[in-house]
Amino acid sequence: MQADIIIIGAGSAGCLLANRLSEDPSRQVLLIEAGGEDDWIWIKIPVGYLFAIANPRTDWCFKTEPDPGLNGRSIHYARGRVIGGCSSINAMIYMRGQASDYDRWVQATGDSRWDWAHALPVYQSMEDYFGGANDWHGVGGEMRVESPRVRWPILDAWREAARQQGIPSIEEFNRGDNLGCAYFHVTQKKGVRWSMADAFLHPVRHRANLKVITKAQVLRLITAPISEQTLQQPRYRQRAWADAGLEITGVEILHEGVRQQVMARDQVILSAGAVSSPHLLQVSGIGNASMLSSIGITPAHDLPGVGENLQDHLQIRTVYQVQNCATVNTLYKNLFTRIGMALQYALLRSGPMTMPPSTLGAFAKSRPDLATPDLEWHVQPLSLPKFGEPLHPFNAITPSVCNLRPSSRGWIRPAHPDPMASPRIMCNYLSTEEDRQAAVAGLRMTRAIMKSAALSPHRPVEMLPGPSVQTEQELEHAARDLGTTIFHPVATCAMGRVDAQGRADNPMTVLDSECRLRGVARLRVIDASAMPTITSGNTNAPVMLIAECIARQMRAEAT
Repeated sequence: MQADIIIIGAGSAGCLLANRLSEDPSRQVLLIEAGGEDDWIWIKIPVGYLFAIANPRTDWCFKTEPDPGLNGRSIHYARGRVIGGCSSINAMIYMRGQASDYDRWVQATGDSRWDWAHALPVYQSMEDYFGGANDWHGVGGEMRVESPRVRWPILDAWREAARQQGIPSIEEFNRGDNLGCAYFHVTQKKGVRWSMADAFLHPVRHRANLKVITKAQVLRLITAPISEQTLQQPRYRQRAWADAGLEITGVEILHEGVRQQVMARDQVILSAGAVSSPHLLQVSGIGNASMLSSIGITPAHDLPGVGENLQDHLQIRTVYQVQNCATVNTLYKNLFTRIGMALQYALLRSGPMTMPPSTLGAFAKSRPDLATPDLEWHVQPLSLPKFGEPLHPFNAITPSVCNLRPSSRGWIRPAHPDPMASPRIMCNYLSTEEDRQAAVAGLRMTRAIMKSAALSPHRPVEMLPGPSVQTEQELEHAARDLGTTIFHPVATCAMGRVDAQGRADNPMTVLDSECRLRGVARLRVIDASAMPTITSGNTNAPVMLIAECIARQMRAEAT
């Protein structure tokens, strides 16, 4: 089997790339997905994330290494294993981050094309915004962006309480500086999840030059000494590939129980996500040579940054029992209100079944000297001991707070040479003093909001971490006990500065600013792992920005 371009992973980035790169009918594009089709009803119904996450039908069901930052706990690390990838199981929150995030990308890569001024029109071009085109949003694009279709009086009260604590009520996020409190915009269409497969892949899947293979595990990248034919093509001798000694000629896959090789005439694009992309590179011999040798993998190319620099948002979930209001806890335990929610969704595509995991958000600064917010709250009108367990029997809300710019760094590494074995994931949460201070500040600010006059009619009682937790040390320990991932791993194949001769000023740089892998020609990594630093908030929209920008670059190269 052959194709001009092989895309590994039909997640958010892979779906967009398949769309854009197959626009040229002369170019054969092959999209390979390890998971199955996204035709399960609980993918389409927004609240179905409760059933899709931690379900091997749609989730890789990874587990992290026991983490000292979580008091030795290992946690579930959901990653989409289905057409649409994480966009088929995620929170559906549309969040671009803040302008300052893109300034950091420019600083890391030396490429001004990643700044906010360039990013904003790209976002607008991809959007179909419910409110119509304006200075911040676009219409006519593939990504449908809507406001939530359910409101909760308890969340309105929380929003007013935040205002009373100096966090202003704003119309929306996504305008460059997110300071304030608002309801999240979501990637839904008329109350149905609008995944990136719905947006980009399914409308073009009929194209004769686009082939999609599902339930096909990529086992390794096929490397070879760089050919004379490749050396003669100027576009393969630019920056990251200028000093390449190897090229990628194809991939080996396991499909329907048969191993086979698939060859690429042009390029291979790795879009398997921030966990699986570095893992596939490593089991193919691309990564830290000494580490790979130590577990029995023969190194093909020494690139120590592969799998390092893992960044994620740690959310600290607090729970408050409330009164005189409705929450999901109240509604779900009553058979008649459960039936009512189902009917409301079936007839009107509204109500609690359209609800993302978090409906209301807030951004604020943990310290007044910061230029932009570094804390974000996701506020849920429900509570449960931990994800996957039953709701609490009492009426409650969950204000979760996270540090938007963590300085802690983790890693992804193979556990075994066998590519079918799950990788090791170490997040190293709260491993720096800055992160521990931000966690404590977030818990204190949450308490201040919950004690505000706007919430007094609901008589909030702190259940977690509990009012007895008061000292700095106690709050830090509570953060370790309550903290969990918000499923935003990034930066494990980070872009960086690479000069015209292929040299990087940081040895941990994996990609140049056009997502080309250093030292190995004809290979790009285009997904969340390419981010140099994490963005302020949910990461799906920034992944789409990266994919769209590089797709445009690749189309320009092909002309």
